[in-house]
Amino acid sequence: MTVETGMNWDPGAYNRFRGPRLRPALDLMRALPELPAEGDVVDLGCGAGDAAEALVQSLCAGGRRLIGVDTSERMLARAAATRQYSALTCADMVTWTPESAPALLFSNAALQWAADHRALLPRLVRALRPGGVLAVQVPYQTAAPSHQLWLSLAAKRFPGRVDPDSLPDAMTPADYRAIGAPLGAVDLWETSYYQHLPPAEDGHPVRLFTQSTFAKPILAVLDQQEQDALIDAYEMSIGAAYGKDAEGGVLFPFRRLFFTIKRED
Repeated sequence: MTVETGMNWDPGAYNRFRGPRLRPALDLMRALPELPAEGDVVDLGCGAGDAAEALVQSLCAGGRRLIGVDTSERMLARAAATRQYSALTCADMVTWTPESAPALLFSNAALQWAADHRALLPRLVRALRPGGVLAVQVPYQTAAPSHQLWLSLAAKRFPGRVDPDSLPDAMTPADYRAIGAPLGAVDLWETSYYQHLPPAEDGHPVRLFTQSTFAKPILAVLDQQEQDALIDAYEMSIGAAYGKDAEGGVLFPFRRLFFTIKRED
């Protein structure tokens, strides 16, 4: 992930919703095309290593190594505790280069933080060995009320403070196909997950879910008093779009975009 500067990634807050965030990674693994017989698996933007055990069990038989790459030292410390990785590297995927050509670059909910996908994706695919695969899952939720409310409240209360380029985002499926088609075989799909977010004593479940990821660069440019004011305003408004059930939880629809690019030999 690349938008690390000025933001303090909290593994505890992120992992509060580990289950809903892990399922798309498992779905991406199930949809992988055949990999080359040799080459590492790289968990690109590995975070706390939530997908590591599944990657090892599914893809690392026969001595294939699992390599983790992330920009957050705190997340990498959690990833190391899983004892699933052969190596962990603190690096930005935009500039990172593998030591040897991998069989798979697997990026689950991380690429949205990287800039200039038109330049990045070709570089990543060309780093693969022939027949290798780039597999990506990104949130595709920016147009939803859960995300737009953060943006509209920040723009109203703190105009000009939030840089749109600092926010996580994804291109359109057509854009990704246009980038990937000259590089190899492209497969694209989209899934909406209806996640049940459990009740929480410390706030609306959707606020807690989005604050730990999408809203981080918005909050990072504000001082503590401003952050508190924005969070309070979000709390007061989000219930109109996502009502709680009888237990205080929320059924939260969340869209995700998937694609794989299999490098041509």
